[in-house]
Amino acid sequence: QVQLVESGGGLVQAGGSLRLSCAASGRTFSSYTMGWFRQAPGKEREFVAAITPSGISTYYADSVKGRFTISRDNAKSTVYLQMNRLKPEDTAVYYCAARNPPTTVPPPSTAWKYDYWGQGTQVTVSS
Repeated sequence: QVQLVESGGGLVQAGGSLRLSCAASGRTFSSYTMGWFRQAPGKEREFVAAITPSGISTYYADSVKGRFTISRDNAKSTVYLQMNRLKPEDTAVYYCAARNPPTTVPPPSTAWKYDYWGQGTQVTVSS
């Protein structure tokens, strides 16, 4: 079992930046594939980014490629999402997710393939 706690959300103007963090409990963080998803009001949860346990392989949704960067610090059991050049359409609740081994490359972009979820953090981008 792993528990995930997101932080770093907030209100930002279009063009601005935010960095989300997701702190994980448990001793086996370094074995989990980690992902970020988001859900806007009235919409389905959608994939944002994912990273393999080693951090070597990353994968992004086309809508955020070149603007967002996922990274992880296994020593701190934390995964990050650096979000730059934010747009109003990035407004959503952002969720952190963890997937049990085995590792797949590229990491999965489908929500049901992840086993653990955080409670989410709100990101609002004003125009």
